[in-house]
Amino acid sequence: MQLVMTADTHVPKRARDLPPPLWAAIDAADVVLHAGDWVDVSLLDALAARARRLVAVYGNNDGPEVRARLPEVAREELDGLRVAVVHETGPKTRREERCAARFPDCDLLVFGHSHIPWDTVAPGGLRLLNPGSPTDRRAQPYATWLSARVAAGRLDQVELHRLPPR
Repeated sequence: MQLVMTADTHVPKRARDLPPPLWAAIDAADVVLHAGDWVDVSLLDALAARARRLVAVYGNNDGPEVRARLPEVAREELDGLRVAVVHETGPKTRREERCAARFPDCDLLVFGHSHIPWDTVAPGGLRLLNPGSPTDRRAQPYATWLSARVAAGRLDQVELHRLPPR
């Protein structure tokens, strides 16, 4: 099962649309995980129409239209992998411990908010991934998103994709 993970897309405020390489990955993926900050419901509609399966949450910059359609936390089992998606996890200090306590029944937590790519493992084995942002890199050298593979309850081939500067 091929995953694409993205967050903090901020369309149309930070970009008119998602970058073409990300759309191509979305079209090829089995599951797309979006960790919030869509900003406008039109991107949610477009992604829902193109993704085979979409697991998504709202973020702090999402208004009532997006919040009416998405949860704050999404939980799914993907080929035996227990996944949670959330926008905010709080400060980076002690993030792993806080998230392990909040999501003790999960193998993977995908989160957003900071626009900073993140890949760590919490005590107990919870993997924390933040794909960064494909449209608003802030102080990061590149705009980014993640892909990975899930098979028999295991996550592997996690890859951070860097997009060329606009």
